[in-house]
Amino acid sequence: MQDSILNIPLPRLALALLPPLVVVWFQFRWSLGGGRSLYAIGRMVGQLLIIGYLLLFLFRSKEAWLILTVLAVMLVASAWIALHSLKSQKGFPFHASLLAIGLAGVATLALVTQGVLDLQPWHEPRYLIPLAGMIFANAMNSVSLAAERLQSELDHGIDFLAARRVALQAALIPLINSLMAVGLVSLPGMMTGQILSGVSPLIAVRYQIMVMGMIYGSAGMAAILFLWLVHKEGVTTPSTTARRAEDGADDGGG
Repeated sequence: MQDSILNIPLPRLALALLPPLVVVWFQFRWSLGGGRSLYAIGRMVGQLLIIGYLLLFLFRSKEAWLILTVLAVMLVASAWIALHSLKSQKGFPFHASLLAIGLAGVATLALVTQGVLDLQPWHEPRYLIPLAGMIFANAMNSVSLAAERLQSELDHGIDFLAARRVALQAALIPLINSLMAVGLVSLPGMMTGQILSGVSPLIAVRYQIMVMGMIYGSAGMAAILFLWLVHKEGVTTPSTTARRAEDGADDGGG
């Protein structure tokens, strides 16, 4: 088994962009407008190149305050993105998303890095940042799905408790599907990357079990916390809450 992953020269890396460009070509041919896809491909390449250099700097620095700053930015961004795609964002407070992802994500990250991996030092960026990224991203998606379904159910006049059950079930569907499919349908990214880099499949499997557990737990708890916090805020429907806030502003201005 090889000791290190194969290096990819830039000319060969460019070959990996040929299939996406074929799709873009057909978009233009069929008058669908491939400009957005072309922009997305270029943005993806640029963002990944930038983050590659940034991670290289962070891995060499290993300053605790710098790592914590990066994690804070990741957390705030994930909380904002989770609600950004909703049609009506005024009904669900940002701090509910931030607290839900923060509490569930940070608790899970601490358990995995300090309990399972026992990192030395505790802020080792080579492990901490990628694991935090996986946790926050999946928690973000879970909160977004829960919020979208809750909003839809409430807008259709469904009782809050019934809507909450449906919202949580919807948020858990992709997580449960991932648990069911791993090893049978898919070999997830971390496991595949480790195998390609020469790690024994038996060790890679242990890491993947850890990752799947932390993703399901953190994302599921984030959705639960978000729905609980929204209930505590007294949100009945997003539209009602938004109108109430606007009416209060008008009264105050009068």
